[in-house]
Amino acid sequence: MSFDRTRALRLAQETFEIEAAAVSGLKARTGESFTLAVEKMLEVRGRIVVMGIGKSGHVSRKIAATLASTGTPAMFVHPAEASHGDLGMIKAIDLVLAVSNSGEVDELTSLLPVIKRLGATLVAMTGNPRSTLAQHADIVLDSGVEREACPLQLAPTASTTAQLALGDALAVALLDARGFLAEDFARSHPGGALGRKLLTHLADIMRKGDSVPKVLPEASFSELMREMSAKGLGSSAVVDAQGTVLGIFTDGDLRRLIERGADLRSMNARDLMHANPRTIRQDALAAEAAQLMEQHRITNVLVVDAENRLVGAVNTNDLMRAKVI
Repeated sequence: MSFDRTRALRLAQETFEIEAAAVSGLKARTGESFTLAVEKMLEVRGRIVVMGIGKSGHVSRKIAATLASTGTPAMFVHPAEASHGDLGMIKAIDLVLAVSNSGEVDELTSLLPVIKRLGATLVAMTGNPRSTLAQHADIVLDSGVEREACPLQLAPTASTTAQLALGDALAVALLDARGFLAEDFARSHPGGALGRKLLTHLADIMRKGDSVPKVLPEASFSELMREMSAKGLGSSAVVDAQGTVLGIFTDGDLRRLIERGADLRSMNARDLMHANPRTIRQDALAAEAAQLMEQHRITNVLVVDAENRLVGAVNTNDLMRAKVI
């Protein structure tokens, strides 16, 4: 059988149209039952237990994962495994979200009487509001579609897309109602890029102690150069006897002075430094240091305490190693 590129492209475009229409169709049918489901989920003292089988099972796993990562405790329970012991995971304080396009899947419908006896609230997400699942449910969310994108009208395509969209709508409504913030999301994703940006503090990654280049204002040019070379930061802080930051001297300052023909060996750190440099507090996020450096086009920044005493330093390489940038 030869491959027809034109037909393949046409089917792809039709799939997009059909699935877009399926999602758009949810808007008119999403009303009081949706808000009631969100209210019940907010009231749950246990977990949202999402159940589904086949393609709806895959969607259910995704819905449970999205809910859990956005502030609503949730887990997926496979209906077939539930019949063989996993039903013990469900308690009366839980809410069951059962997902099935037909609403007539035996593995799921056989569990409905037991779920009802447990006293758990049952929310049905189904494309058939007259199904067995819908009849047993306390709340019914209509995820029906006019047709599948599959030209054979067999493979779940548009119906699973609608289920995914409806699950996302629940998660979004719930996170908003809970006042869920980006910082909360980061705590659920400590290994991700957002987690690193929102959870990594300067104190976690900055150079400290003897690793921080610093000299007194009376230090000679030679002493200043030795300190910068030894510490490899590309700069050195100039501090007083109490450690208060007075200024900074950088590789860039050195280049500019050489270009001007300055007599460097006759100057001390106070003469050479750039006074009142940009600093950042040690309790700041590493991402704030990255933003400060980008905004002012600098490659490193001194870290200070509440009294402007030097406690550390960080440069772009440090931020890159910590995967903040």
